Amino acid sequence: MSIEIILQIIAIIVPLVFAITVHEVAHGYVAKGFGDSTAYRQGRLTLNPIAHIDPVGTIILPALLVYLGGLVFGWAKPVPINPNNFLRPRRAMFFVALAGPLSNLFMTLLWSLLWLLFSLMISTSSAPSVLDQFIFLMCQTGIFINLVLMIFNLLPIPPLDGGRVLRSLVNEKYGRLIDTIEPFGIFIVLGLLFFGLLKPIFEMVQYVTSVLM
Repeated sequence: MSIEIILQIIAIIVPLVFAITVHEVAHGYVAKGFGDSTAYRQGRLTLNPIAHIDPVGTIILPALLVYLGGLVFGWAKPVPINPNNFLRPRRAMFFVALAGPLSNLFMTLLWSLLWLLFSLMISTSSAPSVLDQFIFLMCQTGIFINLVLMIFNLLPIPPLDGGRVLRSLVNEKYGRLIDTIEPFGIFIVLGLLFFGLLKPIFEMVQYVTSVLM
């Protein structure tokens, strides 16, 4: 395996792991701010990715997608949250759920800023070096992955963040209906992915990424 391919893999994996790790930590910190220290007590409020690794979503699936050359996607182990510790559970869950997607928006802006600063620093008089290509690919991947995670998680399907936001906004009657859907939510999401119904989201993110870059 050449050094170029190794650097390409690193440039993809690093932004992915960082994106999903910060996403989960954001949930935990906001929950702690509203009175639930469950994630803190379990050592999950750390940027150490080892604490958030999900064997399938963080390692196996992304590695397989990198090998196949397709869309790189993944997830981390969700931080534990106990709504019973919130003084106003519905209000607290609204902000806790939004914290993850907002953290991805923030990281999108950071990767975009890094790309801009690096673009201003390098010389345009010669062909990009291997290091230049590595940094550009990492910035591009960071922008793309964080936009995908932000939009994907805002889908109003439990247990995605959008589903939890929706749960916090509706009355209890509809809330209980959402609760009954949640155990099947992951299968709904996989079905949408399998039948290509989420393809417009990825195409839109690819377009936005190309505009930003």
